[in-house]
Amino acid sequence: MNIGVLGAGSWGVALGMLLHSKGHRLTMWEFSPEAAREISEKRELPTKLPGVIIPEDIRVTSCIGEMFEEAELILCVVPSQTMRMTLKTAVREVGGAAFDRIKGWVMASKGIEIGSLELMTDVLMGEIPGLKANRAAVLSGPSHAEEVSRGIPTTVVAASENQELAQLVQELFSTGAFRVYTNDDMRGVELAASIKNVIAVAAGIIDGMGFGDNTKGALMTRGIAEMMRLGRKMGAKESTFSGLAGIGDLITTCISKHSRNRRMGELIASGLTLERALAQMTMVAEGVETARSAYALSKKIGIEMPITTEVYKALFEGKPVKEAIRDLMMRETKPEFW
Repeated sequence: MNIGVLGAGSWGVALGMLLHSKGHRLTMWEFSPEAAREISEKRELPTKLPGVIIPEDIRVTSCIGEMFEEAELILCVVPSQTMRMTLKTAVREVGGAAFDRIKGWVMASKGIEIGSLELMTDVLMGEIPGLKANRAAVLSGPSHAEEVSRGIPTTVVAASENQELAQLVQELFSTGAFRVYTNDDMRGVELAASIKNVIAVAAGIIDGMGFGDNTKGALMTRGIAEMMRLGRKMGAKESTFSGLAGIGDLITTCISKHSRNRRMGELIASGLTLERALAQMTMVAEGVETARSAYALSKKIGIEMPITTEVYKALFEGKPVKEAIRDLMMRETKPEFW
């Protein structure tokens, strides 16, 4: 199958190489012409995936029209806050016939758009003319690019309202080192994938403060409760949050040395401002902007998300992390399930 990949960062490259290993033909789009040329020449992302060599026959281009030329399936892997701009560019530069040929759009980006407070598949269907949910799927789960690109055993979920499309994605991506389950709760998978990044920033703050296993165990458990509360309000299935996209990805992102969101939390705990912490990151920490949009979403729909609220205040209002932790611990006492 001819597959187009929107985004040639570490996750796009890792998934692209996986698909290439199964004999699919890949064209990857990179926004920056300079970066596209460097990847094409060096066949490597030295700062993001050092030592991982990109096969010569994976085409990398900065021309979005070239990526769509023969594509039968599109994998979306650009940062969430640039998703709409990227799709608008595609609509402007690519003819309708190219879109008609595409059998499915697979969303692998994680986040909630600032302003609109939409999930990435909502943005996708809002920007691509005539695109309906039955041609969209989400791929998510505990899956760091650093490990997937090296063939380390990984398990994820492909979610779509269209079971045939979910099974197609399952078949396309499954290998001996990358196991894919199917799910029909696309909204729940996207919500879990987004909010776990915010909780992971909090996990990094805990690590940066030198707290222990008790603290992180409590954070992850209450983080799942927070995700479920949001999911219930937005029509997702609670069972989704107990699966790979929920608790599986949350645990991995909160404890992994590869987690850019956990690393962001560590930098904030060290006393850096958000601006200075961002300057030290070589890759996008989606949990930063998702903290902003998730906080706004919780206010809009009227639910309590205390961890998200304190992460938001620490990042964007300069609230000292010691004060944020104290306020979480001293909240009004409640039943465990509410």
